[in-house]
Amino acid sequence: MHSADPRALNFRSAVEADIPALVELVESAYRGDSSRAGWTTEADFLDGQRTDAEDVARIVGHPDGMLLVVERDGEIVSCCHLEHRGDHVYFGMFAVRPGRQGGGLGKEVMAEAERRAREQWAAKEMRMTVINVREELIAYYVRRGYERTGEMSPFPYGDARFGVPLRDDLAFELLVKSL
Repeated sequence: MHSADPRALNFRSAVEADIPALVELVESAYRGDSSRAGWTTEADFLDGQRTDAEDVARIVGHPDGMLLVVERDGEIVSCCHLEHRGDHVYFGMFAVRPGRQGGGLGKEVMAEAERRAREQWAAKEMRMTVINVREELIAYYVRRGYERTGEMSPFPYGDARFGVPLRDDLAFELLVKSL
């Protein structure tokens, strides 16, 4: 059951009770051995945590955004952070459960996130930052209409909240999509 039949998906805003499950989901999709079951792993260039309960709680409680939760059959299978920032919405903390990756679920979640950005905030653009060495992930977003800007921002070396880098060439690239 890897297909992303949108009729079987339930989209809602995260609540405080979701925080432990969301931390587990994000960690499983990006870090450690569990992340290697999917293709979004960062385990080869970042160690340590991807997020924690405090960070997720801050996002859940932010007045200009939401942490969109995606459930199938009562199980949280995906999430993403949407934050209204003037004329655009920032898209981040996108996670799909590793065993559910590759079946179109991510595409459905992105489409819903973009729809909400347009309808809730009248956003003209969706923006995100992606670690520059994630060529396969960047290509995924480009196939979905995001454009590489070439605009880089430094990786926060020394700040363990973002993980422990295993390389010294990391930076974030800004990707943008007109809505």
